[in-house]
Amino acid sequence: MTAWEVEQLRTQLGEAGAGRRFVLQGGDCAERFADCNAANITNKLKILLQMSLVLIHGSKKPVVRVGRFAGQYAKPRSEDMERREGVELPSYRGDNINRPEFTAAARRCDPQLLLRGYERAALTLNYVRSLVRGGFADLHHPEYWQLEFVKHSPLAAEYERIVGSVTEALQFMENVLGVHPGEIEWVDFFTSHEALHLTYEGSQTRKAPHREGWYNLSTHLPWAGMRTAQLDGAHVEYLRGIRNPVGVKVGGAMTRDWLLGLLDTLHPDNEAGRLILIHRLGRLQIGEKLPDLIEWVGESGKQVVWMCDPMHGNTRTTAAGRKTRHFEDIVGELEQAFEIHAAAGSVLGGVHFELTGEDVTECVGGARGLTEDGLGARYETEVDPRLNYEQALELALLMARKMMRGAIS
Repeated sequence: MTAWEVEQLRTQLGEAGAGRRFVLQGGDCAERFADCNAANITNKLKILLQMSLVLIHGSKKPVVRVGRFAGQYAKPRSEDMERREGVELPSYRGDNINRPEFTAAARRCDPQLLLRGYERAALTLNYVRSLVRGGFADLHHPEYWQLEFVKHSPLAAEYERIVGSVTEALQFMENVLGVHPGEIEWVDFFTSHEALHLTYEGSQTRKAPHREGWYNLSTHLPWAGMRTAQLDGAHVEYLRGIRNPVGVKVGGAMTRDWLLGLLDTLHPDNEAGRLILIHRLGRLQIGEKLPDLIEWVGESGKQVVWMCDPMHGNTRTTAAGRKTRHFEDIVGELEQAFEIHAAAGSVLGGVHFELTGEDVTECVGGARGLTEDGLGARYETEVDPRLNYEQALELALLMARKMMRGAIS
């Protein structure tokens, strides 16, 4: 990718922070090399395009599309070791590090996997670009984005009504306002991943021609998780030195001094679109924790882009030991996030989801009422549970309804 693309994203993020755009960031918890194929990549792109179309309709704002892919091959883990039936092995840390199979050979760290990760990331990015620039993302033809099983969804009729409304709006722009069709045939699309493996990130950091500073050219938007957002840590030091917009996950353990220290370190020049704070607090904690975070940032005078990750604070474990998330918890945290920001005079500029374009069964609830008993049907994630295609689209529809009613702004 290019420094020009990175700067373009920074500009759009700055507009989102000011309330003039809305950011949709989503994709797999951890990408798998085996899923780097045309069908899987296309389905991820389809659900993000469909969600963005719904959010454009509801918010009446341009949507910034950021895929959580083309590099999300490393994953932090809470435990260094995994135990099964008396056997202990190193935890799976993503395909850039080791393999998910529970064998000593698979769980051994292999530096050659970094080369495979680079290869798969480049293949994914180039394929997405060919789809987006080649007409697949043409707003005139949302039928290109359709997935078969949505036809049987309770949400299908509402989605089709939105598609019809957007199509009419496009025709109005072209026929009445004289907008040339070629100007709206494709959309911008950006990539993101967690900047976890610093050797991998550093090897792809370049000084761009005719520009000041260094750019991570393996992704448009790198972010740090709570585990790696330590003020004296190497990850914060790395992010401090690059020109990309950078994100930081903010959880319930974040203190005032810690947050203000991150603002000073990562955001010294207070440039619009530079720093994204992605709060992941959980449905039960957000009402208590988020107002303080907003107040502390306000005291600093720094302009940031606030985003809500309603996934990571709502993970549960079933009686059978399987990780899941409840759809109602995700919706509950998201609704509170919009309301709290509005009450504080702040702007929630976007959302961050773990989702897939596949019909998996990993999160409980949604329009079809998936229960814990049904999780085993297609539970495919190796790390964290993802919203399936139908649940992700339902979430976008719920957000759009509230935006249109003015409950979310």
